[in-house]
Amino acid sequence: MVVLHVLFEHAAGYALFAVKEVEEIGMLLPQVEASVLNIGKFNSMVSLAAFFPFKSAQAALENMNAISEGVVHADLKLFLETNLPRSGKKKAVLGVSDSKVGAALQEEFDISIQTGGVVAEVTRGLRLHFHSLVKGLTGQAASKAQLGLGHSYSRAKVKFNVNRADNMIIQSIALLDQLDKDINTFSMRVREWYGYHFPELVKIVSDNSMYCRLAQLIGNRKELSEESLERLEEVVMDSAKAQAILDASRSSMGMDISPIDLINIERFSNRVVSLAGYRLELQEYLRSRMSQVAPNLAALIGEVVGARLISHAGSLTNLAKYPASTVQILGAEKALFRALKTRGNTPKYGLIFHSTFIGRAAAKNKGRISRYLANKCTIASRIDCFSEVPTSVFGDKLREQVEERLSFYETGELPRKNVDVMKEAVKENGEADTPVAKKKKKKEAEETAEAEEPAAENGAAETPGKKKKKRKAEAEQAAENEAEETETPSKKKKKIKTESVEAEQTMNRYNLYFCTALFFPILYFPPISLSQTFCVGVFATSQQVRWQ
Repeated sequence: MVVLHVLFEHAAGYALFAVKEVEEIGMLLPQVEASVLNIGKFNSMVSLAAFFPFKSAQAALENMNAISEGVVHADLKLFLETNLPRSGKKKAVLGVSDSKVGAALQEEFDISIQTGGVVAEVTRGLRLHFHSLVKGLTGQAASKAQLGLGHSYSRAKVKFNVNRADNMIIQSIALLDQLDKDINTFSMRVREWYGYHFPELVKIVSDNSMYCRLAQLIGNRKELSEESLERLEEVVMDSAKAQAILDASRSSMGMDISPIDLINIERFSNRVVSLAGYRLELQEYLRSRMSQVAPNLAALIGEVVGARLISHAGSLTNLAKYPASTVQILGAEKALFRALKTRGNTPKYGLIFHSTFIGRAAAKNKGRISRYLANKCTIASRIDCFSEVPTSVFGDKLREQVEERLSFYETGELPRKNVDVMKEAVKENGEADTPVAKKKKKKEAEETAEAEEPAAENGAAETPGKKKKKRKAEAEQAAENEAEETETPSKKKKKIKTESVEAEQTMNRYNLYFCTALFFPILYFPPISLSQTFCVGVFATSQQVRWQ
């Protein structure tokens, strides 16, 4: 007979329930599904075997994390070892709702694990009537425990390093782009609104922010005088332009403006100027965040373009996972799909087009430099994502590589290899002071010192490799000489005899070759003349003499 125990994990603790008449429940599964909602019928099918309450909220969170990752916690292991019957005639089966936890428990305990089917329906009923099956636990207390554990679990999952938060960069660059659009729209509104009164100012001043500040400063153009010239110079930073504004105000063709209209224009200009000032502050904030989160990417391609890449990818981790070919066309997805649909030319660059490297490259080299720049951006983003200490050394070196590649396309000067540049970056970053590097450096210093000692005595310097080869050859020669000196007379005689036998065998082999060469023409070519036979014999004899 099979005895089924069901493990139920609750925010209040672990519970073990014994299920009665497992075979009948399995056969009458639709009736079981209907009786789950009735507490009376469900209470007749299951009974509480053991309950293990959590000691604190921290312990509940630890067990929750272990269950979600499919790991058997020490509390769960102790609970099952204490309360699960594993001896007797009845075969015990443990029902678990999660298959991962079931596999972990099967490895930990030598018992049969069951998931799905009857266990799923019983677990559904336990989840519904748990507070009624455990004495001393009310529905309100169970709800509070679930709510508190849910908040703790969610807070632990979304916890991140506040100094390396890339979502702040995403929000900042989105706000920066929105501010650019709004400031341009509002500035055009100020130009059109104030242009009715002073239309000549638009031709003199082209900068939007400066125009709004001048509209705020000038107000009514008829009140502008020589005394206002100094204040105009402070705004436009040019005495000639300030004098041109003063002269234009005296001969302007603009309409007169009422005081109430002028007040509204000044207020709106003040808002636009404050927005432009806030945009500068936001850009400085973005620069500081990029120096902490992605310093190498910012040093390579700039803070704004790097932030746009991170924002478009979703996070710095997603950007680090992208290949260089994806980073190259990131932001040009619409053009890519249109090209694939029409079988046209695919785009060469996306967001990285705003980099200065693409603009400086020639038209025929824009595709190549964009591919190279995307490759370096991928390397920089991966270094930023997985490095523990933020540093911009690698980004500066990668920027130098892009500069060298750009000059290579223009002048043909060969750039440095990537391995050499990365070694320089590691050395500058201070990572060369590791124990392995110190040991290697010490060994190289010792070899150099050993090579310089005989060079100073003999007047010629030898490299460590040549010195090792020379020492090895000298050691082999000394070993041969020592072996010859230590040979006994009997060994010498035996050696001489062996050499004579080998010489005799070689001589017999040469004689066989001589006879074959002498009689082969006569045997196989009977019409051969005597003179030819004589010549063949002389040739064979000479060869025998040469062999001997």
